[in-house]
Amino acid sequence: MKRIALALLALLGATTALWLASDAGSLTALTYSALRGPLIQYTGIVALAVMCVSVLLALRPVWLEPALGGLDKSYRLHKWLGVTGLIFAVLHWATIKAPGWLQTLGLMARQARRQGARPPAQAASAIVTTLRSLKPAAEAIGEWTFYAVVLLIALALVKRFPYRWFQKTHRLLAIALGLFVFHAVVLMKITYWTLPVGPVMALLWLAALVASVIVLARRVGAGRRASAEVIAVEALPESESVAVTVRVDARWKGHAAGQFAFVSFASAPEPHPFTMASAWSDSRELRFVIKALGDHTKATVARVKVGDRATIEGPYGRFNFASEKPRQLWIAGGIGVTPFLARLK
Repeated sequence: MKRIALALLALLGATTALWLASDAGSLTALTYSALRGPLIQYTGIVALAVMCVSVLLALRPVWLEPALGGLDKSYRLHKWLGVTGLIFAVLHWATIKAPGWLQTLGLMARQARRQGARPPAQAASAIVTTLRSLKPAAEAIGEWTFYAVVLLIALALVKRFPYRWFQKTHRLLAIALGLFVFHAVVLMKITYWTLPVGPVMALLWLAALVASVIVLARRVGAGRRASAEVIAVEALPESESVAVTVRVDARWKGHAAGQFAFVSFASAPEPHPFTMASAWSDSRELRFVIKALGDHTKATVARVKVGDRATIEGPYGRFNFASEKPRQLWIAGGIGVTPFLARLK
């Protein structure tokens, strides 16, 4: 958990420092009216930055596993990035709406609209003119997308929400990210584009948009997938589990004891992570012990049969048995015994 917290704090610190390097001068006046604009920009930039990194983590980058301690830790960071993004998005929305609320409550006087001709200004470039014309649309899209994201993230945090529906609704966040990027491009302070925060955020947004397309196309982990056939199914009634053995093709390059894979069967096509309960050998056989814990695993236990086709994606995970100690004591309960079974083999 310490690595996750440090990674999250490092991202927030880096984003804040980048914004301060570009707009610290806007914080000189400590009045609400003077600080509201910078706070809108800051909360929006941080909210979108953490959401972008969260989408990038959804690609299951194996190269990050050593730093974070495994893909399971990456997914925990993914979750907390989503929560953090939601918090900053709420702050962003509240900062925009606050004047209206305060005026309704009589705590702030309504500002009169300025009358008369505007002072002369240099002709705006075509890009600036276009961005200004898109401002009403960007504001509306950002607000309604915010409401949708609040609902989607809330559903993702509800444990009783069915897994099969979670898989479908969670992908919609990739679409929401694209709408948020449009909102940010149009409404981000024009001067930011010539300062560090603008180009850096643009690169992050572009990378996240590419990641979103990969997620929506269901191509996450495509280069680490192997085809397999179910060759044995053994019921284990004493543990309410089933042992499924598959034979994988040559695209599977092997695994270490303690690692897991995302498995999808013809009868249960949504991929789900299962730890290998067997060691790697020339037989190219993998054994999974699957316990009926939720909707997906119950369906898998009930439907999988010999001859079914399966897709195995992986291996993932940094759980291993490497140690300088001459002896080890293993303690496991329930389905958590699977990595130890692989090590015993």
